[in-house]
Amino acid sequence: MNSQAFTVGTTAVQLVTTSVNARQISIHVVGAGTVYIGGSDVTSTNGMLTEKNAVPYTFTLPANNELWAITASGTENVRVMTPRNMSGV
Repeated sequence: MNSQAFTVGTTAVQLVTTSVNARQISIHVVGAGTVYIGGSDVTSTNGMLTEKNAVPYTFTLPANNELWAITASGTENVRVMTPRNMSGV
């Protein structure tokens, strides 16, 4: 597995790049704020919100898709784990 740390703010940040393979992704918001995840068009209005102080969220990212994140305000620290040799950014 590859582990990466990101600081997510009010401008969308790419967490995982596209791949020809589907991948199991784990994401964990380290702080107490809300982070919204989705595609490159993610906003705090259309993104899927993550729970504050929650355990890591694991899901399958379909082939040929990217994962982006944004906050409504401030910044949050996010950790992402992806399979080795299929990592994101």
